[in-house]
Amino acid sequence: MKGYILLAFSIIGELFGTTMLKMSEGFTVMFPSIGVVVGYGLSFYFLSLCLQTIPLSVAYAIWSGIGTALTAIIGYVLWDEFFGLLKIMGILFIIGGVVVLNTSQQTEKITQYEN
Repeated sequence: MKGYILLAFSIIGELFGTTMLKMSEGFTVMFPSIGVVVGYGLSFYFLSLCLQTIPLSVAYAIWSGIGTALTAIIGYVLWDEFFGLLKIMGILFIIGGVVVLNTSQQTEKITQYEN
C-alpha cells in the first residue's frame, strides 16, 4: 500500500510540474519555471521510491495513464481546452489499459505457479 501512496505523490508532482510548464510560457516566467523543476523533481523522486514495491511496468502505466487523463481534465478546466467525445474515449482507453496491465500481471503469476 505504501508504494501506491508514493505513486500518488509522484502523480501529483507530475501534474503540478506539467501545469507549471504551461504557465512558464517557454521558461520565460520565473516562478512557474521553478515550479516545473520542483514538480518533476518530486515526481521522479517519489516514482523511484514506489518502484521498490511496485513493478516498473505497472507503476509507469499508472503514472503516465492517470497523469495523462488528469492533465487533459486540467487543460479543460484551467485553459478551456477542447474536451470532446474522442478525448473522453481516449481517457477511458488509458484507464482500461492500466486495469489490464494490473490484472494481467496477477493472472500471469497465478498461471505461472500452476504450471
